[in-house]
Amino acid sequence: MNQRITLPPRLVRVVSLFALLAVVAAGSLALSGCDETKAQAPAGPSAAPVSVAAAIERQVVETQEFSGRIEAVDHAEIRPRVSGTIDAVRFAAGSVVKKGDVLVVIDPRPYRAEADRAEAAAASALAKAGLAQTELDRSKRLLADNAIAQRDYDERLASSKQLEADARAARASADAARLNLEFTQVRSPISGRVSKAEVTAGNLVDPSVVLTSVVSSDPIYASFEGDEQTFSRLGGPARALDTTVDVGLVGEEGFPHHGRLEFIDNRVDPGTGSVRLRALLDNKDGLLAAGRFARVSIGGGEQKHNVVLISERAIGTDQDRKFVYVVSGADKNFKAEYRAIRVGPLVEGLRVVRSGLAPGEQIVVNGLQRVRPGAPVAPQLVPMEASTRAVVPTTVASSSQ
Repeated sequence: MNQRITLPPRLVRVVSLFALLAVVAAGSLALSGCDETKAQAPAGPSAAPVSVAAAIERQVVETQEFSGRIEAVDHAEIRPRVSGTIDAVRFAAGSVVKKGDVLVVIDPRPYRAEADRAEAAAASALAKAGLAQTELDRSKRLLADNAIAQRDYDERLASSKQLEADARAARASADAARLNLEFTQVRSPISGRVSKAEVTAGNLVDPSVVLTSVVSSDPIYASFEGDEQTFSRLGGPARALDTTVDVGLVGEEGFPHHGRLEFIDNRVDPGTGSVRLRALLDNKDGLLAAGRFARVSIGGGEQKHNVVLISERAIGTDQDRKFVYVVSGADKNFKAEYRAIRVGPLVEGLRVVRSGLAPGEQIVVNGLQRVRPGAPVAPQLVPMEASTRAVVPTTVASSSQ
């Protein structure tokens, strides 16, 4: 038998109030969970702002660039040829000297005395030889008259020859002494620029001591190494010597110094796969000092051909590969595509692209570090300029080829 329980009205109101509060609390928790879920949901990647430029096609005379060093045509270490004490240094450090100029003077007094003694000895020996020759002539006449024996004549003949030889030896000793006296004036063997004095006046020197050095300055060499492809393109040593060469120094734009290829080695080094080359240049202004680093450009003749050119700053390096980011898309939905390329030499400040990129394709030239393959980008179109010039954004790219 079922019994119906009837609650008091006041208790019914209390229970209903608690039930309503429970429903409100559950709804609030549900809404709060939705808000947290929305807050924790990751936002989509933002487009990275980059500058892009279109790869250009141009007819150029292709060149090759190498790193090298400036070398003097002539170089001489100045050493004394006689021993002695330095009396004077007669050059200023870094000055230009001519062949035959006196650079250092060694005390000449001991050598002058020796030269005088040797001259006297030579004169004495010559006098004795002359007397012996006179005696020989007299003996020859007496022998013809049978006034002396053949033996006496032979003895005088031998004595005359010996004294004549002694006179020549004395003359040679005198010449050597006179030469040593001249060597006390140390002269420059070549024309060029002299270094600083390594030894000053008052020091005792001998032929093992380096006093200074002189290097020629005009003309001058630019030496560098090329690869086997360069050796083949130049046509070997026989044809290469007519090739023009342009040289630029550190801090210079382009290649303002001009010359011609003067030497190409007769073989390729099997260890490095390189070949030694050397250009000869005029250096009347003296800017091409020996030992300076040089950028050397070899021309490719007069024949022009079409090449794709891009800025050097657009090229990234991935281990042993070069790559660019090609921007594709439209309607503000642009993405960066990784593209491996094969590059060539620099031409007028732009890098030649052998393969992997077509003319007109837009690539990232500024902001490369902010780009990832397939990531969205916000491109700004700029002209394709050499890497040495600034890239200034102009308008937003609307399409990509």
